[in-house]
Amino acid sequence: LEISVTILNVNDNSPVFKQTNLTEVVPEDTKVNATIIAREDLSASDADLDTVFYELTTIVPGTDGYFAIKGVNNPEIYLQKALDYDKFKLTTLVLYARDRPVGSTETTNTATATINIFIEQADTKPPWFLPCTFINTDNSICISSPYKGRVNISEMSTEPLILEPGPIYAIDPDYTLNEKIVYSIVGGDADKVFSVHADTGNLTMNKPVTSPDSYLLQVMATQVNNIQKYSVVNVEIKVINKSNYPPHFENRIYNGTVFVGLAPRSFVFQAGEPSSPLMITAMDEDFLNV
Repeated sequence: LEISVTILNVNDNSPVFKQTNLTEVVPEDTKVNATIIAREDLSASDADLDTVFYELTTIVPGTDGYFAIKGVNNPEIYLQKALDYDKFKLTTLVLYARDRPVGSTETTNTATATINIFIEQADTKPPWFLPCTFINTDNSICISSPYKGRVNISEMSTEPLILEPGPIYAIDPDYTLNEKIVYSIVGGDADKVFSVHADTGNLTMNKPVTSPDSYLLQVMATQVNNIQKYSVVNVEIKVINKSNYPPHFENRIYNGTVFVGLAPRSFVFQAGEPSSPLMITAMDEDFLNV
């Protein structure tokens, strides 16, 4: 008597990952759709020879939607949305491997692998002149105001010019890189009256100004490692007559009179002359005709 015995394969093995903990460093400027971790590094095996089904989840709040897998049977992880180092610097993914589809009523065995993703800041922003004002909620764009200064006509200052709201200064907003920045005048100074120090940004004079016309200089800050990363700011230099005398009040003491019950912003009158508003005047010998 011949008896044939067929051994039925029971689903009694869980999928197995080659690695259950992986760490990957991803540059901030990685292109969308680029592969982050290859399929062969993530595929799980199953001793029961079942088809393996994958699912990827994100466990760090605010980092959903950036990474995804190619398909339910393909665990290759790719970048789904452009990264921004200022929004988040790391995230953790959990990859599930199951021997039955999600939602199956059959007995399902599951394995997990944890993937830690660290974002590496890239050189994505041009220099910022300071001070500047952010114009968006994520602080990725900062607009600077023009610098302003004054020089005396027919005189040449030997010291760096004093500017408002401060000296010319730019930074690399990709702060972990902090690339070196150099300065140059790229417009508004056809007569070469001014110079800017390449390293410090200090603005100095090469010769006296002979015309009362103001200057509107364009100063450029450029990253040494990449000349395509640059910013330009306006520097307005007003030419004025030299001030030799300080202003002074015409009188040392002024006396005024107010009345009880007057409304706010009412005039203060001269003491002894209730019909004449109190006038406080000053003189400056540099401007006798003003």
